[in-house]
Amino acid sequence: MKPTPAGWPRASSSITYERAAEAIEWLGRAFGFEVRLRVEGKGGKIEHSELVYGDAVFMVGDATRETQSHRKAPSALGGANTQNIFVYVDDIEAHCERARAAGATIHGDIATHDYGEEYWTDRGYACVDLGGHHWWFAERIRTGNGQRAVT
Repeated sequence: MKPTPAGWPRASSSITYERAAEAIEWLGRAFGFEVRLRVEGKGGKIEHSELVYGDAVFMVGDATRETQSHRKAPSALGGANTQNIFVYVDDIEAHCERARAAGATIHGDIATHDYGEEYWTDRGYACVDLGGHHWWFAERIRTGNGQRAVT
């Protein structure tokens, strides 16, 4: 495989909001994402942005772009989602409390998911953000073959 561009993971996600500028601020406050790039167009609409969390890159933009009218925010589709976004964090309890304090809708308490000794164990929670996107955050507790995850 060819190397990726500097600062880019092999895969990233592009997320559409009806009010992307508000979402960018909220994602930083709720999830700890940092703005690496923000390009505003007419009327302050977000043409392109790059939010980072560790080595993850999330592109956030407004749904009203004429060149990509197929992009819709879940809030414009009655809450429909075609994907959940999964992110590993270092401290699941602190992350969940931060998201809850910022107004994320938490779906159930943090739970441990043990897939057996030969696989792994994660602790995580699911939530919905202010634009209706579904997120799942997890902390690795144990790797395969019974090994504890590095903390």
